[in-house]
Amino acid sequence: MAKRIVIQGGYGAFHEIAALRYFENEKVEIIPRDTFKDLMKALRKDLADNGIMAIENSLAGSILPNYSLLTDSPMKIIGEIYLRIRQNLVALPGQSISDIREVFSHPMAILQCQVFFDQYDEIKLIESMDTALSAKKIRDENLAGIGAIASCLAAEKYDLEIIASGIETNKKNYTRFLILGNGQHGTASMEEVNKASIHFALSHKIGGLSKILSILSFYEINLSKIQSMPIIGEDWEYQFYVDVEFTEYELYLQSLEAIKPFTSDLGILGEYKKGKSIINV
Repeated sequence: MAKRIVIQGGYGAFHEIAALRYFENEKVEIIPRDTFKDLMKALRKDLADNGIMAIENSLAGSILPNYSLLTDSPMKIIGEIYLRIRQNLVALPGQSISDIREVFSHPMAILQCQVFFDQYDEIKLIESMDTALSAKKIRDENLAGIGAIASCLAAEKYDLEIIASGIETNKKNYTRFLILGNGQHGTASMEEVNKASIHFALSHKIGGLSKILSILSFYEINLSKIQSMPIIGEDWEYQFYVDVEFTEYELYLQSLEAIKPFTSDLGILGEYKKGKSIINV
């Protein structure tokens, strides 16, 4: 049977490309959902085996609401993939860029392509729910004069023409996608696990975070990302989301025990094998 993978966005979204590349040796069934909240709901209801969730982009930064969704969910991060994002301006066949009056896409995609559109003051950029769904709307409603920022796969699926390709500002534009599931480590063996995502609360006291960082350094734990978010209703208290990399799993476990007295609500979002960077052509 095919593995059911729930994604945010429509068919042809970058989430689908990430899913196909991560599970490239398996038969998969893509299950689209409009929002990340809907994605998590599908996993909770066991409508899918795994989920794919974007968490950060090298140009536009972190998708902050997704950290809260991860914390509130019983699902674990079991893997990751870094996908090179190539953005394209797509529209109905037979049009040129001079015909385009409005362009729809996800806010992050618009941010990634802002420099390109700075050349075209006459084009209005409009935020939408998803890149691929914006492309689908053009085809479904036969919208002339309307463009979308979307993937090559979306252009292919909805029979649209690529008016301009590679319009992203940063040619090293990568999005990090998390693979979610019920298992502890997914397909990775204990010997392969070398990365983890943890979270903890920390009061706004002098030296609090510094102590934790010093302890992690002592245990030879590398911090690849730190993201802080204020705790609603608690003045000057913060929730920290930290990605750590390690070579010895036991040292990693010892480091968690060592920092526990200096934190509250210490939790593990997932332990997994560090992901590969994939070029999407």
